[in-house]
Amino acid sequence: MTSITEAASPAAAGIGAKIGADIGGTFTDVVLEVGDRRHSTKLLTTYDAPERALLDGVSLLLEEAGIGPADVSLVVHGTTLATNALIERRGVKLALLTTDGFRDVLALGTESRFDQYDIGMEKPDPLVPRKWRLGVAERMDALGNVLLPLDEEAVRAAAAQFRAEGVESVAVAFLHSYVNPAHELRAAEILRDEMPGVALSLSSEVSPEMREYERFSTTTANAYVQPLVDAYLRRLQTRLTEMGFACPLYLMLSSGGLTTVDIAARFPVRLVESGPAGGAIFAASVASECGEDRVLALDVGGTTAKICLINDGAPQTSQVFEVGRAHRFRKGSGLPLRIPVVEMVEIGAGGGSIAAVDSAGRLTVGPHSAGSEPGPAAYGRGGERPTVTDADITLGRIDPSRFAGGKVTLHPEKSNAALAGLGLWDGKAETLAVGVSEIVDETMASAARVHAVEQGMTLDERTLIAFGGAAPLHAVSFAEKLGIGRVIIPSGAGVGSAVGFLRAPVSYEIARSLTMRLDQADLTRLNALLDEMAAEARGLVSAGATGADQSERRVCFARYQGQGYEIPFAIPARRLGEADIAVLQAGFEQAYRAQYGGMVLDLPIEMLTWRVNVSASGFRAGASGTAAATGTATPVGSRRVVDPTSGQAMDFALYARETMQPGERFSGPALIAERETTTVVSPRFDGQMDERGYLVLTRRETGDAR
Repeated sequence: MTSITEAASPAAAGIGAKIGADIGGTFTDVVLEVGDRRHSTKLLTTYDAPERALLDGVSLLLEEAGIGPADVSLVVHGTTLATNALIERRGVKLALLTTDGFRDVLALGTESRFDQYDIGMEKPDPLVPRKWRLGVAERMDALGNVLLPLDEEAVRAAAAQFRAEGVESVAVAFLHSYVNPAHELRAAEILRDEMPGVALSLSSEVSPEMREYERFSTTTANAYVQPLVDAYLRRLQTRLTEMGFACPLYLMLSSGGLTTVDIAARFPVRLVESGPAGGAIFAASVASECGEDRVLALDVGGTTAKICLINDGAPQTSQVFEVGRAHRFRKGSGLPLRIPVVEMVEIGAGGGSIAAVDSAGRLTVGPHSAGSEPGPAAYGRGGERPTVTDADITLGRIDPSRFAGGKVTLHPEKSNAALAGLGLWDGKAETLAVGVSEIVDETMASAARVHAVEQGMTLDERTLIAFGGAAPLHAVSFAEKLGIGRVIIPSGAGVGSAVGFLRAPVSYEIARSLTMRLDQADLTRLNALLDEMAAEARGLVSAGATGADQSERRVCFARYQGQGYEIPFAIPARRLGEADIAVLQAGFEQAYRAQYGGMVLDLPIEMLTWRVNVSASGFRAGASGTAAATGTATPVGSRRVVDPTSGQAMDFALYARETMQPGERFSGPALIAERETTTVVSPRFDGQMDERGYLVLTRRETGDAR
């Protein structure tokens, strides 16, 4: 029913069992590592009570491993609860208290248009209706000096109005509070007195950075979901305790680190990309293990596909993320969240993505997904519209008896009927399945090309690491479209994000805005700020990783004076002296050349925002190597599979991954089946299982498998 493989983390041995659990849009993945053994399972996500599938999976794996809750030393969880609540607008009744005259910042945004040529363009509505956005008299200047004292009676009057309207959560966002939070803190005291039990989110705590629209948007998003996430996490924590767990429960952050339940419940906006971030950490750890310094990570689940660039063992990161885009691929059409996040592109191209015919009679795929309820047509749960999974079944790529470890019964005839029901190409299900597969593969490849161009990088010399339940089914075709000749499918690929949770360090990142010119830097003030940030971050990390070694990273965001956007560069993680002015200038100029191609301007350098990240010791990759060739793998059978490139059905050798040994080689066309997924090896690729049990696939004209 579940998968048992060698655990990828040597550090797991001897320190107790560990559990990672990822709740996705279609499946809930649970992983249990006990010493050098890994047990894993996939269950359909239970939307009405997300923790139910998680706890069912935990119970199943504990029973299989023959251990009890008391033997578990760590539980790490990633959840889509905050993301889904924001996208579906299922948060609590929310109000905004802001500086008088700025109640419409959320509606005005930056006054930019994400589509200049659409006269009917519609932006997403603010999370707070205008009648619940109230301004009060107060004002700070950009240096934090009080220009107008806080009108405390106005705050009490606003509280009375909120109370009468039944408001459950209040976001407090005053102008320039990121420099001086005194007015926000005092307003919070008054609101707590006037509205006992109300949830409060302060912009000076949630997002203490310049640019009021992004700060206001991030703070209201946090306030919108905070009561829901807090209740969910406390409920989950209670259930785990009742089951007999006495170990810590950590949450995966969007930045790729772990944090405690208390911090996650206070700042749930930092959880919005927790699942994909776990996948990026998983891919980065695999890259380090395999000695790959330039990697493209592909994570395809049931609902979406995520693409991330990894350089030198570290995923690309960003400081802004958009959620709930009105136009999925249009930057600027969603709600901006200024949080540390793994930089990736996310598209509606998962196994559950629905195939349809548009008004022009063209076949389209996504972005809407069938999810787990009702799911693809083959699930037999009421879904009648064809999906990518249905296409894979019709093409012969999926063995119905092995799907999801046998826990989901598939009905191939329903897949064929759903595809034929599209009414194209004389209703030939196989032809339509080829079309669906090609569309989704090209959609992912196009997104990867655009993402690489935006980052100033290339793809053809990278290694592809594919994971997630649907990625191994499409990885080789995706690689061929991008000219990539080397693909790695790690063990545990079907539950990669959950495995990544167990490889992530306990960490926390703090940001503050403090504007100053480099040639006029007040180092005393700057050092005081950075030391304060480092102390706060170390305290938060120590709360979740007592006694662990800690590392610190500091970053400055700067620009040439007069420019509109800043770029990040690393700064020394120590107190700065006069001699460091040259160090900061050299660091900025090097980053500027890398970003813009070498142009350095004779203008003052303006430093705006500072970030301090503290991490406890986490996953360490072992020495890389290649298993000696031990012969040819023995297939357990064959399946008739349609190759999309030729459009012809041919015999694919079928291998059972759990019976293969390190060093064994195989040649395409082939299917490597396991309980959580299936790897499709095209006729143009060869492969070998390496010493870790990873599948390494190599295109023939680029050399044999390493």
